[in-house]
Amino acid sequence: MNKDRIEGSYEQAKGKVKEVTGKVTGDTKLETEGKADQIKGKVQNTIGGMKDSVKEAIDN
Repeated sequence: MNKDRIEGSYEQAKGKVKEVTGKVTGDTKLETEGKADQIKGKVQNTIGGMKDSVKEAIDN
């Protein structure tokens, strides 16, 4: 697991909290930011996974 995967997981969690908080408070802007953070986190996590795969292939 590399830095990108850790940060991506963090972004996803942070985004989920923002999304739920936005829904509860009726703040659509916060809810939308949360959804965007989750997408950003998923992309970063995917990039980290690809880097891990490449590193593993090179090491083998």
